[in-house]
Amino acid sequence: MRKLLICLVLLLTACGAGRPESLVDKDELIVAIRSDVPLISFERQDGAYDGFNVDVAEDLLSRLGKRIRWLEIKAGDQLTVLTGGRADLVFAHMSVTPERKKSIDFAGPYHVDFQDIAVRPADRDAIRDVRDLKGRRICWVRGTNIAQRIIDERRVPAIAVQAPDYDACLEMIKDGRIDAISTNSQILAGLLTRPGVELHLVGAPFNEQRTAIGVRKGDIDGCEELNRAITEMYQDGTAHMLLDKWFGRSGIDLSVIAVPQFEGCS
Repeated sequence: MRKLLICLVLLLTACGAGRPESLVDKDELIVAIRSDVPLISFERQDGAYDGFNVDVAEDLLSRLGKRIRWLEIKAGDQLTVLTGGRADLVFAHMSVTPERKKSIDFAGPYHVDFQDIAVRPADRDAIRDVRDLKGRRICWVRGTNIAQRIIDERRVPAIAVQAPDYDACLEMIKDGRIDAISTNSQILAGLLTRPGVELHLVGAPFNEQRTAIGVRKGDIDGCEELNRAITEMYQDGTAHMLLDKWFGRSGIDLSVIAVPQFEGCS
């Protein structure tokens, strides 16, 4: 009997050792966010973080009984903080792409959005949809795939001009170095709230953007738990409430809000 118990203990230990580290095993999670995107995730004057992504992260992780330790990151750091082990999750309004899925996994999406375009008021008649970006200079923020989706997927020969972040995009369109900024409509809505920003939102959405949570590669248990929490967030009306709280006055269509189709955890 004693030998049998020892064998069982060894077997269970071996099984546990073979299981990848999961966020479900932790009481406190390191959650990476941006702090420079109005309405999405930003730092208030009192030093606290606020925004749609912050509220979503707090709601989902409270459902899992987890505490949050925030990690502020810059554009382009979304993948390396996970692959390098610095964060457990990334809430950076990151869309799902095949390239990103090579190095990380995704829970969700927790929202489905679309690209739109912001231009100077003087260009509102010249740029009315994505096709009008032909030959024009568009902002390409480091670590995003928005410009490539316009050029490669839509086959619009725009000219991508690199920028470190969206603040730089605003400066570049103001002084004429670029002609347009294109990104998720929610991000654009936030940028247009910046003091002194006078841009026209074209209002011609294209290219679905599946906004998801970055998860460490192989954390299937954690991914599945997050997906269950996202489903609950939509079913009990919290998702609609948060979207209306942050974007209800932005002009974004919030008339139909349903649980997004998940990527699947594998």
